[in-house]
Amino acid sequence: MFTGIISDMGELRELERRGDLRARIGTHYDTSGIEFGASIACDGVCLTVVELGDDWFDVDVSAETLSKTNLGEWTEGRRVNLERALRVGDELGGHIVSGHVDGVAEVLSVTDEGDSTRVMLRAPEALAKFIAPKGSVALNGTSLTVNEVEGRDFGVNFIPHTKEVTTWGDVAPGQRINLEIDTMARYVARLREMS
Repeated sequence: MFTGIISDMGELRELERRGDLRARIGTHYDTSGIEFGASIACDGVCLTVVELGDDWFDVDVSAETLSKTNLGEWTEGRRVNLERALRVGDELGGHIVSGHVDGVAEVLSVTDEGDSTRVMLRAPEALAKFIAPKGSVALNGTSLTVNEVEGRDFGVNFIPHTKEVTTWGDVAPGQRINLEIDTMARYVARLREMS
């Protein structure tokens, strides 16, 4: 489990495609405190650490994950949002995030509003019903509050701090973004279907 509060921006150092994908991610984390098999959310996708170095870790990404997320678009040198798994006693500053991406949203527009930036996105048809104003979503692993919703389109706002400590400072129209809907929204929708 994760919180959607990004704690590092990693960099893709090496990518090896062989059916699946092996990625080496440079990090500022103290890797001596990371164990083999640990879970780290990489752009919102829960991945397992399979190898470690002084300032990097390797993950394997399955063909299934590549087909359901934007990780198939990864290129060397790209920055990625990182979050270590939640530990008992950690502060829950965002919302409960599983690291299981539901689909990919498309960035429609990026507009500066004062020091903040408004980003409009389009959700896949099947996920749009789970997105509500003032609800939570995880986008590339970042816990965000939805500002407005119109059909499949929804908007979120980024303050300067978030743009500095995540990859959201580089966002541009046309980008594909990993979308995880709020778990509670999924359960509420399921309960409504059953009643």
